[in-house]
Amino acid sequence: MKHKILNGLMLLLLSGLALTSCVGCSTLGYYGQAIGGHLSLMNKREPIAPLLQSGDLSTRRKQQLELAVKIRDYASQELGLPDNGSYREFVELGRKAVVWNVVATPEFSLTPKEWCFPFAGCIRYRGYYSEQKARDFAASLNDQDYDIHVGGSGAYSTLGWFDDPLLSTMVDRGKLRMAEVIFHELAHQQLYVKNDSTFNEAFATTVGEYGVRQWASSHAPESVENYEKALDRKTDFIALLNKTSKKLKTLYATDQPATTMRQQKQHIFTDMRKDYAQLKQSWGGYSGYDRWFAQPLNNARLASIATYRDRVPDFARWLEKCGNHFSRFYTRMAALGKLPKKARLSRLKGKAECQSDTASIPH
Repeated sequence: MKHKILNGLMLLLLSGLALTSCVGCSTLGYYGQAIGGHLSLMNKREPIAPLLQSGDLSTRRKQQLELAVKIRDYASQELGLPDNGSYREFVELGRKAVVWNVVATPEFSLTPKEWCFPFAGCIRYRGYYSEQKARDFAASLNDQDYDIHVGGSGAYSTLGWFDDPLLSTMVDRGKLRMAEVIFHELAHQQLYVKNDSTFNEAFATTVGEYGVRQWASSHAPESVENYEKALDRKTDFIALLNKTSKKLKTLYATDQPATTMRQQKQHIFTDMRKDYAQLKQSWGGYSGYDRWFAQPLNNARLASIATYRDRVPDFARWLEKCGNHFSRFYTRMAALGKLPKKARLSRLKGKAECQSDTASIPH
């Protein structure tokens, strides 16, 4: 374990040093906080099995970790996700998020700025272990007229470079959400396509949600109905985001003066809030998205969700075509992942196929 961590950190350090020669000291500082934050996290790990026997846990925490062990085993045994050391150790984090991600878009675009890193490739956000450092970096982008969103995340994946620990921020979300996050993060280890954040996040989201459906049907049947209702509300919410995004894209494609575009942009966001009020009423007053709408609306906030959700319906079609057989689904998606990016998206949106005798995907 120690050897694996040191090797991974050496790769990150060398990568950081190599990039620094091109883009300056800020890159080395960024890699420094990433390595320092990850090392701090790794040093706090405790193996779950002996921790459960220690008598040091509250009743609630013990029950959460006992369930987490079962969910982790289910992920590999029933969903075909990697069977390794990830999520078999625990960290009591003591804060509301493990990392804070910065998403930035131009003032008149919904396409996020990308940052490129060794191994992970280019991704549509930049993560920090310190909320203040994330907000400081966001402020520097704001000065460049970007729309900015800083969002805390309760989990992340090192894509198999390390055995990622189970975090208190993951288990404190309730049993179904904990299961979804564990399945989602392991899905990143199962399949990761370099330089395609939308593909990666939608794939992992699909595995997480469909994995929970399967797990809950036999292990928490009393929760299935509420989970399905939550997914229905999420679908409605995403439809509202897509409706707003379509209006914004139409606006941004015009050649109107910037001052006019800014005014129209705010009108569109005002309409979005009105539509949400009607949506909330149709939900019987459910207020779970009030917190999201309480913050200022901008391009970056819409883009941060689109990265995770835009292609989920397409992945769901392929999984269902595979009879919800996860291993066959992974094989098909891995084949798609080998295609060039544009061909991959076109094929994903096209007719779903799941022949069991071959992994090849026609262009």
